[in-house]
Amino acid sequence: MEYRINFINNSYRRFAKAHKEELISAFWDCLERGALTLREEVSKFEDNLANFVGTKYAIGVNSGTDALFLSCKALGIKGNWNYLLERVYAGEITIDEANKLFEGDELITVSHTFIASIQCIVNCGAKPVLVDVGENELMNPELIEPAITERTKAILPVHFHGKVCDMDAILDIAAKHNLHIIEDAAQALGSSYKGKMAGSFGDAGCFSFNTAKLLGGFGDGGGIVTNSRDLCEKLYLLRNHWNMAQTSVRMSDFPTPEIVQWAWKSRLDNVQAALLNVKFKYYRDLLVRRKQIADMYCEGLKGLPLKLPKYGEGDVIQEFIVRIGNEEEREKFKKFMDEKGIEVLIRETTPNHKVKNLYLDHFSLPVTESISKDAVRLPTYPELEDSEVDEIIGAIREFYK
Repeated sequence: MEYRINFINNSYRRFAKAHKEELISAFWDCLERGALTLREEVSKFEDNLANFVGTKYAIGVNSGTDALFLSCKALGIKGNWNYLLERVYAGEITIDEANKLFEGDELITVSHTFIASIQCIVNCGAKPVLVDVGENELMNPELIEPAITERTKAILPVHFHGKVCDMDAILDIAAKHNLHIIEDAAQALGSSYKGKMAGSFGDAGCFSFNTAKLLGGFGDGGGIVTNSRDLCEKLYLLRNHWNMAQTSVRMSDFPTPEIVQWAWKSRLDNVQAALLNVKFKYYRDLLVRRKQIADMYCEGLKGLPLKLPKYGEGDVIQEFIVRIGNEEEREKFKKFMDEKGIEVLIRETTPNHKVKNLYLDHFSLPVTESISKDAVRLPTYPELEDSEVDEIIGAIREFYK
């Protein structure tokens, strides 16, 4: 249906309209120079990203999903779990037999996330081990150590909807057990924990520049940040067929190695980087506007029988998620808002570990499961007008009359 106030689509159109000349100029400049693959725009974006997050290096890749996958590969995460699952799906072995035949690494992460956080582990051949989140919807650090086994290789915390996990506790556990940390910061560019930016704590921090993200591009895009030169070099190679002949890379600092390995193609498109460089100039202002909208919601929805998110110092607003109470009430709410011409998003209908045939349903994650029953996302993109936010608030208050 056509919404008067949609969930995200107007964000793309309104930003493009407001910055039309800059965006067209950046696009046309790439075409005029034939600068389409791994050119200076990618290098500039990588510098912008590293400087913003506060790391030494950044690597542009095709997507946030690839950022996670390549980070796992670069850190040596491996196993035969993906191969065994293929045999299970083909009916050659049972899941119990697959568990007995498994050889490889385990990574600890959460189910309360986009599937890519878990998918990257499986696609490396490793096994995901899922722990529950706390009431703040972030990885509960108290559940990490009980999940560690002799196979555990890394922890993959997810900084969900602009909030950063308890990185002091996670770093202590990782150091104690000699584990890697791969941060899924796809929804947290600009958020911080005790003054340090999301993505800068672990071995690698992974970001998404998909259209709907905080720094949304005009298609797909991703990035990885790190303070390790060796890891940066390996990621440069893994993203481009193990070929360092990339004009976006400073060749004097990263010469092509003599020994070649198999790799992938996962490059941040140069035109996409050029457009992201334009948007990056306005990024801090966009974050401020998101916070203004969240404050309007918090003030305008006070006293209603729904649970509002709590934001602390250092948080950014990727999404404004309210908890309605139960599934039946949530469906009534969605129908009511649809009738008002206001699009809200219900995404967590089935937690990842409850999706059929992923073979993750042996994990008991009660908090994650409760969130899936009543979470609703409200429009929060920075291009919303105050009058539109007021209309959303008014409609919600009318629903609860």
